Amino acid sequence: MSAATVTAPAVKPGSDDGRIGLRANLRHIGALARRNALQIKQDPQSMMDVLLAPVIFILLFVYVFGGAIFGKGHQDLSVQYMVPGIMAMMGMNIAMAVGSGVNEDFRKGVMDRFRTMPIARSSVLIAKIVVEIGRMLIATAILLGMGFVLGLEIKGGVLALLGAVALATAFGAALMWIFILLGLSVQTPQAVQGMAMLVLMPLQFGSSIFAPPASMPGWLEGFTKVNPLSNLADASRALVNGQGAVAHPVLITLGWTVVITAVTMPLAVAKFRKKT
Repeated sequence: MSAATVTAPAVKPGSDDGRIGLRANLRHIGALARRNALQIKQDPQSMMDVLLAPVIFILLFVYVFGGAIFGKGHQDLSVQYMVPGIMAMMGMNIAMAVGSGVNEDFRKGVMDRFRTMPIARSSVLIAKIVVEIGRMLIATAILLGMGFVLGLEIKGGVLALLGAVALATAFGAALMWIFILLGLSVQTPQAVQGMAMLVLMPLQFGSSIFAPPASMPGWLEGFTKVNPLSNLADASRALVNGQGAVAHPVLITLGWTVVITAVTMPLAVAKFRKKT
């Protein structure tokens, strides 16, 4: 069966989001997630960013920036610092692709077909996020694999590593709602990517992902302290390395995750209903 013909189980005609039960919602999400996964299977090139980006990022930032920050011959320090930071960054890059994908589906008329079905509108968007979370976990696994090759040590233990992965995944899923809303608000996938980069670049490089904030000018150091990516990177780094404050950056990251999801998810679903 082709990806385009996968449909959600039917429910009573005329149903809306509020009258569709949880079990039916889960079936719809499962069917739509399968449809999205089949699309990836039919277009393997869409996985190139997931498969290659982690390798490129870790090699680039460990060997190019690592020596400048930690000094030549200190690759071990660079790996321990960079890998958790890049893990925090991966979710943001993948989240950007979600917005472009939603925009492209609307342009092709796929979303119009979904909106004629008696399914919860939120299930269409949640199914996309479910599949993108899977892509994010694959990218994280590749990143950690490369990290182990370069000498990464999980000093905090396996459970701490899993906690770091879960935290980065949850925050990345929250960011996806922002980019879905963006994808529903602009006209083309290129516009989504252009606007996203204007947000991504300052947040990524104005954070503790690649360099300690203490090495930055005072005004930029202040920005890094309120940057949610810095808190995520600090939390991941503390969990992986088994040292440094953990509770504060973890709680701040979880707070950002809840607030972003609570604000942008309803807005995205409402925009999806009304978009023409």
